[in-house]
Amino acid sequence: MRIILVTGTGGAGRSAVAAGTALAAAQAGRRVLLVPEDAGELDGPTVAPPDPAADFRREFLALQARSGVAFDLLGAAPFEEAELTELPGSGHFALLRALRDAAAGAWDLVVVELPPVREALALLALPEQLRRYLRRLLPPERQAARALRPMLAQLAGVPLPAQWLYETAARWEAELAAVQEVIDAPGTSVRLVVEPGPAAAEALRTARLGLALQGLALDTVVANRVLPADSSDPWFAGLAAEQRRHLAALREAHPELHELPHLGRAPRGPEDLVLLAVPEPAAPPAAPAWTVEDRRAEDGILVWHVPLPGAVKDGLSLVRRGDELLLSVGPFRRAVPLPAVLRRCTVTGAGLIDGDLRIRFTPDPGLWPRSTP
Repeated sequence: MRIILVTGTGGAGRSAVAAGTALAAAQAGRRVLLVPEDAGELDGPTVAPPDPAADFRREFLALQARSGVAFDLLGAAPFEEAELTELPGSGHFALLRALRDAAAGAWDLVVVELPPVREALALLALPEQLRRYLRRLLPPERQAARALRPMLAQLAGVPLPAQWLYETAARWEAELAAVQEVIDAPGTSVRLVVEPGPAAAEALRTARLGLALQGLALDTVVANRVLPADSSDPWFAGLAAEQRRHLAALREAHPELHELPHLGRAPRGPEDLVLLAVPEPAAPPAAPAWTVEDRRAEDGILVWHVPLPGAVKDGLSLVRRGDELLLSVGPFRRAVPLPAVLRRCTVTGAGLIDGDLRIRFTPDPGLWPRSTP
């Protein structure tokens, strides 16, 4: 299964590109699922738009049912389904669940329309972040004392809420892990849709940097609404020339650039949408690897290479906290678990060379195995 996550700059036409790509694949006989923000009137592939309101009501009522004992102790009045309205951010969780459910189906291709670039990058980072919070706030090993809970409940005279709390956390952990597995799958890639202009290069730099920090792959940059270059009208020709300059800059930064023509109007029906289809690469692109270089023999260190294309030194910081590295680059931040071999080392320096962050680690003599004579 191929999964293509489509994001882009606001107003660049990512909805039309996602729909056109899905429609063309469906017309070619493939089993295609499109997960858009708005189903519209698309004909062809199966459409499964997320329903944030229904998703929020279902999840809230399920949590309320599991938490009934705690609510009773607090004297809280339960909510009825009819009075629930979704909270801000509910759409993100609904979209992630739609992605998880789509990956469980028998599809050849799943095309998912994501929000604009910054919001999409935050969405893709959400499962890992929430799993980290759950592990810190409700460590699974704390459940080792659950055998004592029945006795404590008898002493207290009421059921203790700890068990349902851990059960809820475990269910959330399992759901988030399933979403993360889909995002990290080799067949999943991200596609960026931009309109050639001043904002396009910055959107590409942001996307490359944010995706690299998350270890995800950018397969194709789509330049949408490209004007014809052979107009005799001086004003129109000037606009086209300006676009060509931006296209050249995009192609230099990301050679896998696909141009789509300006239709002269908003897409009208399937005939127009298929003109905006973007072919898939022969093979899904692989995200740049984070590798550990062993230089103990030469310099007594190990070097962790973290690819961060487009990063600049002024916007970069890293802090070691236990077995994690808190890495901030530009507007993005990620807590990265250290590889096992580096957990027995101390950070002794770092440098950024051509988008390659090289973090130097020195083995800790108190933790590193001693070599035999």
